[in-house]
Amino acid sequence: MNAWLPVAPCTPRDCARHEGARRAPLPAAALLLAGCVVTLLGVLAVPAVLLLTPAHRDPLTRRWAYTVVRAFGVRIRVTGPAVESARPEAGELVVANHVSWLDIPLVAAVLPARMVAKSEIRKWPLLGPFAALGGTLFIERDRLRALPGAVRTLAGALASGSRVAVFPQGSTWCGRGGGGRFRPAAFQAAIDAGAAVRPVRISYRTAGTNTAGAAAFVGDDPLAASLWRVVTAAGLTAEIRILPPVPAGREPDRRALARAAQSAVASDRANLPASSVHH
Repeated sequence: MNAWLPVAPCTPRDCARHEGARRAPLPAAALLLAGCVVTLLGVLAVPAVLLLTPAHRDPLTRRWAYTVVRAFGVRIRVTGPAVESARPEAGELVVANHVSWLDIPLVAAVLPARMVAKSEIRKWPLLGPFAALGGTLFIERDRLRALPGAVRTLAGALASGSRVAVFPQGSTWCGRGGGGRFRPAAFQAAIDAGAAVRPVRISYRTAGTNTAGAAAFVGDDPLAASLWRVVTAAGLTAEIRILPPVPAGREPDRRALARAAQSAVASDRANLPASSVHH
């Protein structure tokens, strides 16, 4: 194992379980069907949407991502300062903790950005084409020699003015405890491109609980099992907290920048007043 391929100690048996109220099988199955249909409709629209300019494509992608999350029965709560939905004039690196496959459409629903994901996701049914629609930058995590090229790709996207979103923990964590440390590679890309870093905090909870068990997608957990946990978890809410950006050049190197971003995401000061709640 190398630093480019971190693995969380979280396991489906220990972390991916729902402890709150449950939906009955029939309503849960209806949500599962609705979520898959909405996702599939978006996939079918990919060729046409890719022909649009970013100014027209971004709102559609955001609306689709929002609808995907809601179709699976998950509420979305956005907290923190309002962020312009338009692409920034200069590049911006969005960094977030990683809990679930839901993180991808959740971030896309709030901040239009090019996602960074492992190359295997390109082959996933439904979710792979969804990621490609948002201009995802696919990288090979299992080859250490691919790291410099990945950093150059990220830096190039940021230098061109794109907002790029990455999960620098390198793997999903269940959300309990401190989670994994932020790996510095992506932050080097921000330094090289002179781009600001926007920390984002993601959490999931259900009525009466403060855990991410229903949404957690960790270890060798099958996607089908995760989907069923999500739709059977009554009152599941995904909360995304937008934090103030770390300006380009404020930190001396990539490791210090990674530590600053991780500290911001983990801090209790991230508990900001809600700017919007979508039921």
